[in-house]
Amino acid sequence: MKTNNKEIDKEFDTVKTFREIKDKISLEISSMSFEQIKEYLKAKSQKLQAE
Repeated sequence: MKTNNKEIDKEFDTVKTFREIKDKISLEISSMSFEQIKEYLKAKSQKLQAE
């Protein structure tokens, strides 16, 4: 059984995008305490719900 290895031009690379988001968040919270991280996530969550 052969597989097709066609090059597909992607306009949006989900894995790359989410990896960038994860890395950004990781850098932002790397020096925070547990309580600060909870507040950070709470604030981000409220911002997303407001949109």
